[in-house]
Amino acid sequence: MSSQVVVEGPGAHRLTEHTPRDPGPGEALVAVHAVGICGSDREVYQGNRPEGYVRYPLTPGHEWSGTVAKVGPAVPADLVGRKVVGEGFRNCQVCDRCHAGETTLCTAGYEETGFTQPGAMAGTLTLPARLLHVLPDDADLTAAALLEPAACVAAAALKGRARPGERVAVVGTGTLGMFAVQFLKAASPGELLVVGTGRDREALSRQYGASDFRTKDQELPDDFDVVIETAGSATAARTAAALLRRGGRLVLTGIPAPGADGLDPTGLVVRQLEVHTVFGAPPDAWAHTVRVFGAGLLDPLPLVTHELPLTGFPQAIELVGAGDPKVGKVLLRP
Repeated sequence: MSSQVVVEGPGAHRLTEHTPRDPGPGEALVAVHAVGICGSDREVYQGNRPEGYVRYPLTPGHEWSGTVAKVGPAVPADLVGRKVVGEGFRNCQVCDRCHAGETTLCTAGYEETGFTQPGAMAGTLTLPARLLHVLPDDADLTAAALLEPAACVAAAALKGRARPGERVAVVGTGTLGMFAVQFLKAASPGELLVVGTGRDREALSRQYGASDFRTKDQELPDDFDVVIETAGSATAARTAAALLRRGGRLVLTGIPAPGADGLDPTGLVVRQLEVHTVFGAPPDAWAHTVRVFGAGLLDPLPLVTHELPLTGFPQAIELVGAGDPKVGKVLLRP
């Protein structure tokens, strides 16, 4: 019998027996290989996730990889045995935004695996098969557990539209920042700058293809074509915008606490900056991520620093919030 993590409410969790839920029509049952912990899982546990974006009691886990064990009626039988990752947003498929492929903007209200629907911190996960993305047979499932954050960054990279030879930059050196470096590197930039708060991720940034690394208090250039911001700190958006040439393209993915320094509208208009934002990943970004991963252009494994069993959930939450530069991605293994 496998087990599952259940967060009863803020600060209260237990490990219980997990009974797989048989897949209904259009659904698949996935045997979970690994599940990543992110800052939003910490919010769920601490109780400071925004209202309407969590439903207790809850089995968390929205970053995961696994193998299809069983499918329900009206799902292709050849999915069984395939390695997969899956989208988290449970979109309605019939509103205007869904028809436009913008499933993270679904107007039917918010539902997401691991926040309002049962997540992957369990032996199995049952979900709509349409949300699955099939991986190559030789894919490393531990590495693939990081493809959810990678897909969010892929959405940013697609919006940034970096062309070969352009000068591009990444602000932030966490998991999202390191994926941004890899996606931008794959576009053959003329220059790739990473800006961080400290130097602890400089070596990894360069390993992933950065041509320059600076801390945010150093002198920074102001003539870049594309900047992806992943830091989410109070000043990150301003730091990112200041790196751009006139007419440059800015993509914001970080969500700072209320009261952060906003972008100066005068500067935005006079400099004619193009500003995009990303929250979650639509299907095209997921498909792009899986393709880039399958082609060997993403290397998530160096980002993983800790792997723990499900019983290590409280320790994992603590690690994620410790602010220790030696803590990268923390995975749980059901």
